[in-house]
Amino acid sequence: MNEKAYKTMGITGAASIAVGIVALVIGITLGVISVISGAQLLKDRKGLTF
Repeated sequence: MNEKAYKTMGITGAASIAVGIVALVIGITLGVISVISGAQLLKDRKGLTF
């Protein structure tokens, strides 16, 4: 009975680590994209005339 619990905890722990890594990569990617698009908006702002 204990072996089944340890196996389940191991699988759950590995899945949690994998989800954390994926979330970290997605977060970093979205942050970089946001910074780049913000920089482009600031650069293009100079060409506007009202």
